[in-house]
Amino acid sequence: MADFVITAQAQEKAGNLLINSLIKAGVRTALLIDSAGNVLANCGHEQQHIDIDAISLAALAAASLAATTQIAKLIGEDDFSLLFHKGKHGNIHFGRIGEELILITIFGDDVSLGLVRCRVSELAESIAEIFEG
Repeated sequence: MADFVITAQAQEKAGNLLINSLIKAGVRTALLIDSAGNVLANCGHEQQHIDIDAISLAALAAASLAATTQIAKLIGEDDFSLLFHKGKHGNIHFGRIGEELILITIFGDDVSLGLVRCRVSELAESIAEIFEG
């Protein structure tokens, strides 16, 4: 496990990356959290009829990925690097960045899963460098 450096400058840099890569592409909300469920960056806007509780979402997402890691081990995998859930009005994608970070994206049907996966993949190294040096 790498040492983590969380500064206001690191959070601002990560937030700017999320805005420029995901929010400007149509993703409604992007949350960067650590594996303990702490929110490191929260960008974007929520749907008008949904008020996102970022702290609860972060905690549940971290727990969900921890459980998924154990499921992966049961079937002989080291881990699953992402989760995707499709809903009636929105979608959510959880992607691991390194060992300690998780990027959560919430988006509608107007944004393709392929675009989200591609952008998350492109962001992974830059975000890891910001926090892990």
